Amino acid sequence: MRNSETLIHATAVAINGQAILLMGASGSGKSDLAIRLIDRGAVLVSDDYCDIVEGADGPEVHAKSGISGKIEVRGVGICECDHIPSAPLAMALTLDSIPERLPSDNDRIELAGWSVPAFALSPFETSAPLKVEMLLHRLVDARRRPMRLETSGYNRGTA
Repeated sequence: MRNSETLIHATAVAINGQAILLMGASGSGKSDLAIRLIDRGAVLVSDDYCDIVEGADGPEVHAKSGISGKIEVRGVGICECDHIPSAPLAMALTLDSIPERLPSDNDRIELAGWSVPAFALSPFETSAPLKVEMLLHRLVDARRRPMRLETSGYNRGTA
């Protein structure tokens, strides 16, 4: 196992080299949204399960070896897909909750010892892939990135 590795149930795609985690229960639209993002130029990192790994500059998403390059397409089956083995984590999207009309730009989720920018999204809306791209651009423009969580009175990133 890699140093500080955490397995999570999510699908990840990379847009411009930045990983976006698509999180939700089975059937919530993770793979469906990933396919539509891939159609717009995103690249698959991993479908269904992802490893969050401590990278040189922050958290990275890594594909699980047994499912690398494969995506489950409901009603079709397991399909081969162009992919990359890893990408730095930029944000997490929760797909099984209803998004607020005007969400906060400061929402975050704790993942593998990191505080990661997070948003709720309805994955089956026609505009969902565009919304993902807009959210990523907003984060990049604001220079918002995952931050190491502090625990027990010391910063784990410098210990």
